[in-house]
Amino acid sequence: MKRKLRSGLSASLLAVAACVALHSPDSLAARDAQTILKETCQGCHTPEADNALSRISHQRKTPEGWLMSIARMQTMHGLQISDEDRRTLVKYLADTQGLAPSETDGVRYAMERRLNTVETFDDQVSQMCGRCHSGARVALQRRPAQEWERLVNFHLGQWPSLEYQALSRDRDWFDLARKEMVPLLAKRYALDNPAWKKWLGTAPKSEALVGDWSFSGHMPGKGELAGVMSVAADGNDTFKVSVKGQYADGSPFNGDGSAILYTGYEWRGNVTIDGVTLRQVFAAQGNAMQGRMFEAEHDERGLDFVAAKQGSSRLLAVQPGYLKAGSETEVTLIGSGLTGKPNFGKGVEVVEIVSQSPEQIKVKLKAAANAQPGMRAVTVGALKGPSLSVYSKIAEVKVVPEFSVARIGEGGGSTPKVQGRFDAEAWGKGADGKPYRIGVFPAQWKVEAFDDRAKEDEDVKFAGTMQADAGVFTPGDAGPNPARKMSTNNAGNLKVIAAVDDAGKSLIGEGHMIVTVQRWNNPPIP
Repeated sequence: MKRKLRSGLSASLLAVAACVALHSPDSLAARDAQTILKETCQGCHTPEADNALSRISHQRKTPEGWLMSIARMQTMHGLQISDEDRRTLVKYLADTQGLAPSETDGVRYAMERRLNTVETFDDQVSQMCGRCHSGARVALQRRPAQEWERLVNFHLGQWPSLEYQALSRDRDWFDLARKEMVPLLAKRYALDNPAWKKWLGTAPKSEALVGDWSFSGHMPGKGELAGVMSVAADGNDTFKVSVKGQYADGSPFNGDGSAILYTGYEWRGNVTIDGVTLRQVFAAQGNAMQGRMFEAEHDERGLDFVAAKQGSSRLLAVQPGYLKAGSETEVTLIGSGLTGKPNFGKGVEVVEIVSQSPEQIKVKLKAAANAQPGMRAVTVGALKGPSLSVYSKIAEVKVVPEFSVARIGEGGGSTPKVQGRFDAEAWGKGADGKPYRIGVFPAQWKVEAFDDRAKEDEDVKFAGTMQADAGVFTPGDAGPNPARKMSTNNAGNLKVIAAVDDAGKSLIGEGHMIVTVQRWNNPPIP
């Protein structure tokens, strides 16, 4: 590699620049990937048989993973590389040394920036890896045993104090890492996997994604939305994107942008909605897309997204997804190829079909007063899809996420605040006594001190403010606060309280939120 240090470019700025580059489809580079590998990378990575290069050819990663590797070469080894060349390399490496769809199952939350996810790895991975970064970062790469061992060595060489930190100094960390973790990771996340070889041979062409897509979504603090995303080809695996939709409250969700496809299914896009740029991180397979859209500057402000290509037949969502026994309401079915009569199961009558198209069916429903509580399978003709929840009363309210992290910011600094954004989920009990999820309900929100220390420190007063009708918490400013004891910052430890009204009875749910300091290191995969 060329070892000219790029002056004045910090590690955090490189990470941000890399993230922006990943979503930029403007990838018409002056040099092809093989030329870049030879002229830029081969100075450090030695040639091997079959046109391979040491280290590089013995790993498989997501597009974000390859971006992070190149950013590390820039910050730690002085690699100088243009944005165009970096985009070209990431595209090539993700396409030829990526992950099969099945290899990302269960850990896509990291790429989708769902940063309040509570991971469920085993104790070994959680303690040896997950104490510094997400376990998903490990699970989203593939290496042989020798490369996993080199990664262990890199960690100790780059961070020599590692063995003296918490969860390291109480054990023989280096010996455990080499003798236990390396074999475990080499077996669990092996470089050679039949799923990857099969995907290479069967991955569809990107042209299959061109067309109109009916989509459904949900944004905490705002609600459900639906619409159509139009995709037009714009070059080699790149697209022009147009979105036209609206929220359930009638406010628009319209915008335009562009996208690029990696590895045959990893969709990455930028779409500007009402002047705000949203990233798109989707898995696009066949006639289905699923993932998350989130603001470029505030990844906590995001929405779940699921779509079906028009011309296919799929029922995506029922909005809203619940109905109280003895009441009438209007629901909207979202999907593609919706033909035939909708059916909502026992005890639910279709009073009127208000409107019907292949993408949306508006239906007025009535639930019998004695309708049994529980889930109903929803069908449209031969199509089956999401369920409808029928309930007579709410048994429990849950705050989602149950545990979250918000961050102070701004206050004269360049780091933005990270909001807390919450939903109130109503749960019922079925005829069998088992709990079932009814859906997201409107709620009144507030925060309280989590414990006596938080009460003593007046965390509710200083840590931020909760929007009472939306479940959106905005933290306080960064920096010392002279009004606080010892002029400390505006961090806090809070309960998140949601109050849902059920026929005049207020039901309470509680969550836990830590309001902490700024996020200084913000890589594409946390």
